[in-house]
Amino acid sequence: KQWYQRRVRGKRDEKGAPVKVSGKGVLEFVGIKRRDTGEWAIPGGMVDAGDSVSVTLRKEFGEEALAALDMPKAEQERVMKLTKQLFSGSGTTLYRGYVDDPRNTDNAWMETVAVNFHDASGDLFSSFKLKAGDDAGAVSWISIDHSIKLYANHRTFIEAVVKHHKAHW
Repeated sequence: KQWYQRRVRGKRDEKGAPVKVSGKGVLEFVGIKRRDTGEWAIPGGMVDAGDSVSVTLRKEFGEEALAALDMPKAEQERVMKLTKQLFSGSGTTLYRGYVDDPRNTDNAWMETVAVNFHDASGDLFSSFKLKAGDDAGAVSWISIDHSIKLYANHRTFIEAVVKHHKAHW
């Protein structure tokens, strides 16, 4: 199974005020640009044997969005401790099941669980400096709207987040 996590926050302007369109808050998510296809995607990955979903979520975020694998050991341990605290809270599962993925075949396919971790204040994720690592060519906070183009059917997961938070689409 493949697990995707969405780190979402309300977009803020340069003065720190929430950005709204038509009275609805604009959301942002941490996106990675895949090295293999060049498409933007939600960070995530395969659950390794013996790992739990929560371990995979933390590990993939650290590897893809924080370049934890490239850090000195002490910094890597500090970052992993912070991600453990951040993702030990209750994320909201917004999708579970088949995923339309280009790696699917007639005999094997991806199933996924998409989990939303929302940072309403924008403060929780501010302790992390985004840096692309592992199989991510780039990483960024990406504003969400109806024109967003993402890898496979990740747009479906993002749309579920928008509906869940009653945000701008």
